[in-house]
This record gives sequence, C-alpha cells and structure tokens, in this order.
Amino acid sequence: MSNVSLGVIVNGATSRLARHQHLPALLAIRREGGLLLSNGRRVIPEPILVGRNAVALRELADVTGIRRWSTNLDTVLAGNDDIFFDVAATGQRFQSVARAIAAGKHVYCEKPIATSLIEAMQLVSLATAAGIRHGTVQDKIFLPGFRKLLMLR
Repeated sequence: MSNVSLGVIVNGATSRLARHQHLPALLAIRREGGLLLSNGRRVIPEPILVGRNAVALRELADVTGIRRWSTNLDTVLAGNDDIFFDVAATGQRFQSVARAIAAGKHVYCEKPIATSLIEAMQLVSLATAAGIRHGTVQDKIFLPGFRKLLMLR
C-alpha cells in the first residue's frame, strides 16, 4: 500500500511556538515514517512554511530540512495542501483563518482562535458551513498543574 502525503500549511512558521513545539512534532512524525492507519497505509505530513520574513523562513527551512516555504499566503492557499495550521500572532488569526476556510482548507489553530468570542464563533460558523474540519490546540489544559487547579476549584 502506498503512503498518503498530507500537505500542512504552517502559517506563522517562524514564531516561537512553531519553531520549538509544532514543527519538531511534525518532523518527528515524518522521521518515524508517518502515522499508521488501520488499513496499513501511512500518512506523511508535508509541511510548507509560511510567514512574512523571507530571510527567517529560508533559515528555518535550512535548519529543518523542509523544502517548501513562502511569504505569499494567497498563493499557498490556492495550492493543493489540505490543512491550514495557524500559529501566527492572534491579532492576525481571524483574517488568515477566514481566508483558509474560503479556500476550502481544513483548519487547526493555536489558541485563542480569535480576539473576541464573536469572531471565534464567526470562524466556527464559517468552517461548519463550508463543511471543513476544524480544531484548536488544547495541549495545556491537560497538564498536571491545570488539572490540579480544576480539581481544587
């Protein structure tokens, strides 16, 4: 069986979170041969780095071995990549995620997904209406300290 290539647009790729948390996780999945599916095939993430600073993107691409990068989000959104992962600054998130939804990309966001509840609900409504999958990083809520706070509350 052949592997499945999954294009992942990493918007805000040069951010601290992307560099130190999200990109290393994607690269680890690649190194391990991808995610094994029940049918025996493997899903291999193929990231494309997107950001505003070409020099920083080129340096990050060199360090990570990721070959694809761009400063033009519209061009990338018009491409064949399936998932839009937004790790850019929160203040830019509503616009970029709305554009990704309009382009038919499945969306995964760093938190918070917007700067207001109204904008967050608009994004959820747009994604639901478009029939795309969408989610938010929830990594911190399961840390022991937060679980202890919830228990104490």
